[in-house]
Amino acid sequence: MENFTNDILDTKLLPRFEEVTFSKLDANYWKIIWIELLIVFTVIFVAAVVGVFNDEKLHEKAMMIYGLIPALFFIFLGLLRLGFLKKGFAFRQHDVLFTYGVIATKTIIIPYNRIQHVSLHEGLLSRYFGLAKIEIFTAGGSSSDIEIPGILKNEAESIKQLLMGKIQKAL
Repeated sequence: MENFTNDILDTKLLPRFEEVTFSKLDANYWKIIWIELLIVFTVIFVAAVVGVFNDEKLHEKAMMIYGLIPALFFIFLGLLRLGFLKKGFAFRQHDVLFTYGVIATKTIIIPYNRIQHVSLHEGLLSRYFGLAKIEIFTAGGSSSDIEIPGILKNEAESIKQLLMGKIQKAL
């Protein structure tokens, strides 16, 4: 125990993740977000029409209901657009970073030696646009720690191979 040291680190000299240049999600991912939102609000609008048609008490409020739905659609569309523009990812020598958030920005940093496994997913719309989602798992959780959607499929496969190689080296 006589060789033990516990020196103080100068935090001003530590690398800053804020200086990392984040890669943005593919532009086609915005189309997927838009289509999914359109589907959800179409279902809501059809349900509202059916509800107004079947309930005479709602006939007087129909114009308000029909006006509220498009207003909410555009509010959600704006928030989702801001969220899309704020998402980014980066791979450094020792870790992976993912940033997101509209009101509060959150950055997740996972060292490669903490990664347990990586999966690649394609949804129906993602497959149509040639995109995939990378999920990165660490120990102790049943869900992924990072989900990076909207990556070109060939790039996602390369990222998965990179991460799998880093996992093998850590073992």
